[in-house]
Amino acid sequence: MGVTKVKVAMKALITRKVGMTSTIGNDGVVQAVTLLSASPCVITQVKTDETDGYTAVQLGTEEAKSMGKAQAGHFKTAKVQPKLVREFRLAEVGEDIKVGESFSADVFNPGDTVQVTGTSKGKGFAGTIKRHNFHRQRKTHGGKGNTRKPGSIGSMYPQHIFKGTKMSGQMGAEQVTVRNLKVAFVDVDLGVIGVTGAVPGPRKGIVLIREAK
Repeated sequence: MGVTKVKVAMKALITRKVGMTSTIGNDGVVQAVTLLSASPCVITQVKTDETDGYTAVQLGTEEAKSMGKAQAGHFKTAKVQPKLVREFRLAEVGEDIKVGESFSADVFNPGDTVQVTGTSKGKGFAGTIKRHNFHRQRKTHGGKGNTRKPGSIGSMYPQHIFKGTKMSGQMGAEQVTVRNLKVAFVDVDLGVIGVTGAVPGPRKGIVLIREAK
């Protein structure tokens, strides 16, 4: 992107999920690892309590083919045209965090505890058995074929359906955060971060990784 790469105190990146593999430790234990492709991220905006009412850093990554004038003007200071833009809340912004600076996978080290946020796979409209692990009704002795229906959802009083009742509906396609994962390895040359365990979302899905709070 033509920007200066620096080492910053902020441990957060916009990545894409590549897939899963496994590693074998010195003790012979096999560990499932999710691979995250970490392209260089550029700081496009720094928000503070004085100017915006809260403290955060806006990051951009990848290259957009085209961009509107309003967006181009917003990213003019950073001298980039990012395709993906996300914001990370911070307790405080250090002096080394400035607009236009870039950093990549080397901000993380093996053994770091992180949390990842992604959008889970969409399952479409699902019934209560698939969505909430309900049991089906018996198929014999008066089942009448209604084996997968949820049954009664009302009440005698106050004669309305309570908010939050488990029913059929849209399943998946929700923001999911998985905490307390470990960084298994970091490959700076390939721009890949290996994280122990499963990460929400499909392959090529956008995953936000940051230091655990």
